[in-house]
Amino acid sequence: MKKWRNTLLLLTAVTLTACSSNEDDNNASLSDGKSTVITDLAGDTGASMGGNTDGKQQRSFHTFLFRLSDKKQIWLHTKADSAQYMKTADWDLAFTGPYNSEVYVNSSKHQYNPGYEGPVQNTAVIKIDQAYANVSQAPADSDFDKSEVTKIGWSSSESSAGWFYYSLSSHIMQAVPDRTYAIRLPNGKYAKLQLINAYKGNPPAVTDLNWPAPYFTFRYFVQHDGSKNLSTK
Repeated sequence: MKKWRNTLLLLTAVTLTACSSNEDDNNASLSDGKSTVITDLAGDTGASMGGNTDGKQQRSFHTFLFRLSDKKQIWLHTKADSAQYMKTADWDLAFTGPYNSEVYVNSSKHQYNPGYEGPVQNTAVIKIDQAYANVSQAPADSDFDKSEVTKIGWSSSESSAGWFYYSLSSHIMQAVPDRTYAIRLPNGKYAKLQLINAYKGNPPAVTDLNWPAPYFTFRYFVQHDGSKNLSTK
């Protein structure tokens, strides 16, 4: 019995070490020396779409805002939080909807945007079907001006602006490969963004419906000199 127990402990340790190593490898491959890489940013892990989920409540997911300049996460738990933060220029991205998977760029122009009727008027986002590393230039301002992308969420087709596919049978999200977003930010700077995963540890594939989520992995680059140069190679 003692021999089997020791063997089980050894196998468990090896498995955990291997998983940790794979996660480290996945995240290390995202670093390019220029981009900011965010790993396992916890969304509203206390909410659930369905009932009878241990440790979770069946309710809507609380929105959180994210500021690219200092990686600040701002939660909107209450009406007071929303009144204080939503209609301001102090945030860039809003993670909303089921599992915080619907992402908005701060804008006063679109009704369902958390920044609607706020001070931010000149932001825009463009979907680019290229690998993040290959996006080296922001589009022309005329292209930003006519962009119709108002939300980055579930991609129902290849032409959709969404960042992930969702299976109605497995109920698992999977990031769309080679999809990058060029953004004109509230401060007028240009950036690119890749949303990579909503599951803890940034696994390359998820087969378990109960895998911990939402834990976001994404990366971005902001060109602070005001130019459209988005090269991160």
